[in-house]
Amino acid sequence: MRKPIIAGNWKMNNTASEGVALVKQIAPLVKEANCDVVVCVPAIDIPAVSEALKGTNIALGAENVHFAEKGAFTGEISAAMLLEYGVKYVIIGHSERRQYFGETDETVNKRTLTALKAGLTPIVCIGESLEERETGETEAVLFEQIKVGLKDIEDIKEVVIAYEPVWAIGTGKTATAEQANETIAFIRKTIGELFCPKCAEKVRIQYGGSMNAGNCKELMAMEEIDGGLIGGASLKAPDFAAIVNFDK
Repeated sequence: MRKPIIAGNWKMNNTASEGVALVKQIAPLVKEANCDVVVCVPAIDIPAVSEALKGTNIALGAENVHFAEKGAFTGEISAAMLLEYGVKYVIIGHSERRQYFGETDETVNKRTLTALKAGLTPIVCIGESLEERETGETEAVLFEQIKVGLKDIEDIKEVVIAYEPVWAIGTGKTATAEQANETIAFIRKTIGELFCPKCAEKVRIQYGGSMNAGNCKELMAMEEIDGGLIGGASLKAPDFAAIVNFDK
């Protein structure tokens, strides 16, 4: 059985003090969770939130990592910097990184390989735009993102995949549970073809398109969905806790 994983993606929200206050609200609400719980926070919040998470069952995640160990990469952050503060997970290839900051499948691959080498668990985001879905290109787009973005990974089971239909991020639109399940089944099938079927069955694949307290039970009831990458709902303790405790 694949253990579900619910990860909050704060994006560019919460100062360090606000982040500490939020995780202190969240922690008692999720202490009996039956899934892995993660908060992925802005880089500047990491030291303070890391301290606030001590003694809780919540793991710390980052929103990005560079593929170089060090060097002239102004504004970037290295795996070693993240590890020093106890970061366990890192989001790679989020659609906003692709859209606004020039992330490509090739750079996603380089960052993912670097994260794995350092012992971080990458949460690799893939997904199609509304135009690509409406023109029937969803599977072709996802296949290419998986083929290039996950190239040369030795143990695919160490990677978490987040399927995030771009048209359902921050829009309030959500793929139906059936649509999400069907697309994630295709992703698992593709991983099976490119790596191995047994490995694919062990890879955790999240849904990342506007999962919230109202629709999480239906989405999480789907056979192929192993969790959620949560945006807006992760900024409110009761809402995030409701998703984490989807099975209660």
